[in-house]
Amino acid sequence: MRVNAGTVPAFTQKEYKVSEKKSGFVGVIGKANVGKSTLVNSIVGQKIAITSPKPQTTRKKARAVFTDERGQIVFLDTPGIHKSRSKLGDYMMSSAWSTFADADVILWMVEPSDIFTDTEELICTKLNTLECPIILVINKTDTISKDRLLEFIASYSTHMDFDEVVPISALKGKNVDDLVDTVFKYLPEGEPFYDEDTITDQPVKQIAAEIIREKALMCLGEEVPHGLAVAIDQMKYDNGMYNIDATIYCERDSHKGMIIGKGGSKLKEIGSKARPEIEELCESKVFLKLWVKVKKDWRDSDILLKNFGFDKSQL
Repeated sequence: MRVNAGTVPAFTQKEYKVSEKKSGFVGVIGKANVGKSTLVNSIVGQKIAITSPKPQTTRKKARAVFTDERGQIVFLDTPGIHKSRSKLGDYMMSSAWSTFADADVILWMVEPSDIFTDTEELICTKLNTLECPIILVINKTDTISKDRLLEFIASYSTHMDFDEVVPISALKGKNVDDLVDTVFKYLPEGEPFYDEDTITDQPVKQIAAEIIREKALMCLGEEVPHGLAVAIDQMKYDNGMYNIDATIYCERDSHKGMIIGKGGSKLKEIGSKARPEIEELCESKVFLKLWVKVKKDWRDSDILLKNFGFDKSQL
């Protein structure tokens, strides 16, 4: 194992062949809210996955593509590992674990405030069955001392023999370039999977729906977010602008009232925050109309989950 941390001392390092042109899939896994999506967005330079301080924000595995003269990295951003309490949670965990089948390299992302719980033990058990390189990425290292960082590294290293340990701050961009350098070192030789201008394979509609959900998460209290889903009902380009109709789904009538707000104030706030980012995404003016509907207990309905795009057979 080797530690990339500037003044942090190095451990032993496995030797891998260096190639001029490399390409591969890199799974980014970890518990909720450790900064996986923030890291991926930072590397590709554009919002591919939404972020929020609220848990279980990422629900689907999202591909983000980074390409330069060295080759191409296809990052697989995954839902946070957690104990499932619904069929949606089951889908999210299946999505996260399915990353192992596709990945050439795994980034296990943690933060230094984590203690080693049953969740970490489960992740270790899964990772120890793999033959691909495993890189421990310690995020938010700007919040602790170097001595505490070394203690944290030593603690995690008793559970796994990591190929590398890379401390970073995804939010501030600290050591993120070093992490990309490290990932390229472990990728196999190969031609790019996507053309050099591609940064994601997600449809624009899907990203727009997620932007709306992100703004709803920002604007609403703790009770509502887990039960939210967003669907784009219509997206048409006409007279130099996109006309988008979208529906925010919730599970209870009381939640519907919270989302709409007094006189529609909360729904207007969500729309006003979402519209500029969707315009940036579409590179066009956007007229956004939002609706709110109730689908009771949709997170435990197989039919509704498939309608919202959460289909295990597609993983």
